[in-house]
Amino acid sequence: MQLLKSTRKPKFALYRLRTEQPNDAARDLDCKSSLDIARLINAADATVAAAVAQVLPQIARAIDLAAAALKRGGRLIYVGAGTSGRIAALDAAECSPTFNIDRVQFIIAGGLRALASESEISEDDSKQGRDEMARRKPGKNDVVIGIASSGRTPFTLAAIELARHHGARTIAIACNRNSPLERAAHFAIVTQVGPEVLTGSSRMKAATAHKMVLNMISTGAMSRIGYVYGNLMVNVVPKNEKLKQRAIGILESASGADAEAARRALISSGSRTPVALVMLVAGVTRARAVAALNKASGNVRQAIALATQK
Repeated sequence: MQLLKSTRKPKFALYRLRTEQPNDAARDLDCKSSLDIARLINAADATVAAAVAQVLPQIARAIDLAAAALKRGGRLIYVGAGTSGRIAALDAAECSPTFNIDRVQFIIAGGLRALASESEISEDDSKQGRDEMARRKPGKNDVVIGIASSGRTPFTLAAIELARHHGARTIAIACNRNSPLERAAHFAIVTQVGPEVLTGSSRMKAATAHKMVLNMISTGAMSRIGYVYGNLMVNVVPKNEKLKQRAIGILESASGADAEAARRALISSGSRTPVALVMLVAGVTRARAVAALNKASGNVRQAIALATQK
């Protein structure tokens, strides 16, 4: 495959980035008491939400793009390295049990072993980034989000370049402005969290910002496509006792049925929470509820409306 033209600069002064600067309030961190350390980190963490608030319009744009991709059968693919990759993996992995969808995926430098062990050397491997993304065959139906606090991680940058080259919509999430990753993507979400209490440790404020943004994008997209009803996770898969009880509680809250009626509906639905909800609210059989959900592409609110039509 012909290599894509890189947007990287030959030399990148990482130490000049805002996220790599010392935090003046924490210069004597090793001399502080345990309580003072906790207070200092807590005070720093309290600034993260404000940094995220500054980029809500960009986050909303990402939600719209992700929802549109999922509606047309495409995927939301996160890619990152180190801490950024692990945060991406966390959000993607939670989408399956929460929303019963397998089209929110992640790519992490170093592969799955990087989730539990050190593999930071893979961050610098541009070829691996291109190869891992190429294996996913990104296309025009997909949205690919590259996450890197610095905005310059070679693995992530190469993956985003390839995804965009193949027609996917691409988004950069970083904590520094005007980065190579921002230039490589269609647009960027830049949460300027500033210096870390532990200098350069992007597992702290930067990672917290990443998690907040990804939570917004995935939850927002699922809400827009109707995999949420009200504020209830009606696509939850009741695979264990805790989730069965949660599903029954959701059915009670959403339909007004009592616990026993909700339990019977869940059993009758084949343990499919959205099917049970349509059955209860619309007062229809499982077959009709399933047909309505299929016609509504899984949008629960629309399926209830369809099922109640004469």
